[in-house]
Amino acid sequence: MKTQRNTVQRQLVLDALLKLNKHPTIDEVFAEIHSSHPSVSKTTVYRNLRLLSDNGVIHQVFLPDGLERYDAHTDQHYHFRCRNCGVITDVSIDHPVDINSTAQEKSGLQIDGHDVVFYGICPKCGGIRK
Repeated sequence: MKTQRNTVQRQLVLDALLKLNKHPTIDEVFAEIHSSHPSVSKTTVYRNLRLLSDNGVIHQVFLPDGLERYDAHTDQHYHFRCRNCGVITDVSIDHPVDINSTAQEKSGLQIDGHDVVFYGICPKCGGIRK
């Protein structure tokens, strides 16, 4: 992991990601920054999101919708997406012990990580409430 200096633009991206706190897309992060810093380009936001993700400062969330989404929480956790409203939330549960090694042994592939997304209905849309 290459150490990068923290630029003003990079800090704006991090601040926007923390403020949005909802697994935003590049467009959502850009809109948040652009409202108060119109000189920051979408390309700058995209480049900094990629750099922060590549350096492990933030996490890129892979969902079947094809949109790149980002998460400020880098601890290992899963995600839930509501089939009705599309909200994405974190699911913090214990992980199967060494799931990557198990998958690697069974498949013969080199496994570097995994993403799990649960689907269903959120409490706001009528799903189970805690």
